[in-house]
Amino acid sequence: MFAMSTPPGSSNDRLKHAVARFRSVPQENDGVSARVSAAAFRTMAMERLRAVERDVAEIKGRVNGLIFVVAGAVITQLLLKAAG
Repeated sequence: MFAMSTPPGSSNDRLKHAVARFRSVPQENDGVSARVSAAAFRTMAMERLRAVERDVAEIKGRVNGLIFVVAGAVITQLLLKAAG
């Protein structure tokens, strides 16, 4: 088709550079590929999700306990005022 010349540093060059960086394999410190297989990623994600679920369950238990303590204190104060 038609070949259009673009000046150096144009958006076309930047796009090519970005695509080249995307295609390159990221390296960690020892030169080992930082990419992870889909199964390993899925396993790590599930493990993190389980940890979040445990944390949420612990927080839920603490909030429920706090609600019962506050409700008990309110009921106690009401009974003391009614009796006194």
